[in-house]
Amino acid sequence: MELRESTTNENVMLQLTVKTEHGQKSIAAPVKHAVIGGWTARDKASMEHHMEELEAVGVSRPNTTPVYYRVSASRITLNNSIEAIGTGSSGEVEYVLLAIDGKLYVGAGSDHTDRNAEVNGITIAKQLCDKPLANVFWPYEEVRDHWDKLIIRSYKVDGKKRELYQEGTVSSLLPPSELIGKYTNGGLLPDRTILFGGTVGAIGGIKTSKHFEFELEDPVLKRKINHAYDVNSLPIEG
Repeated sequence: MELRESTTNENVMLQLTVKTEHGQKSIAAPVKHAVIGGWTARDKASMEHHMEELEAVGVSRPNTTPVYYRVSASRITLNNSIEAIGTGSSGEVEYVLLAIDGKLYVGAGSDHTDRNAEVNGITIAKQLCDKPLANVFWPYEEVRDHWDKLIIRSYKVDGKKRELYQEGTVSSLLPPSELIGKYTNGGLLPDRTILFGGTVGAIGGIKTSKHFEFELEDPVLKRKINHAYDVNSLPIEG
């Protein structure tokens, strides 16, 4: 069995594949800091839509935007299944930025969140769930010039029923330079940091599922990064 991730001291070590226009290579990526970007829409109307989605399930809107939620790096996982308390959690596809050895990479992840716990605090709700990550990344420099054409997409799957759950270009979200700049007060993304870039609205509102699929598509270079995972529910005993 291949070991895909491990924890060493303060770091989570991820075994990743970097795919470029000319080939691919494997890298060991130590991650010390995990940050979830929230309320990152460029379009105020889109942001308002997502706020209304969460308000519909009892979650208060933030005072300012964007918000950067810190979670434990140990919540980042490459596995194809996670465990969650009860049945009230759901995934969100996001573009993901990763800074390793002075280089910036882009990939795809799911900000899986406990929706029931969100009414008591979004930070707590995010920390309660693992954050599945695709193990393939692209060099950011290869997509920088056509960034706004990238597409994020997700599907919820229950049994044999597979539904498109989210779809949109990243042009609706803050670009990496601005997302990073607001987090670092104008600096670069710190090394060994993974930053989730926010999400697009769910089609038909937020829903849970037992299986979640997500992808990042580059229609210019004609390639995709994708991942899927099962959600196994743990009982709530009190």
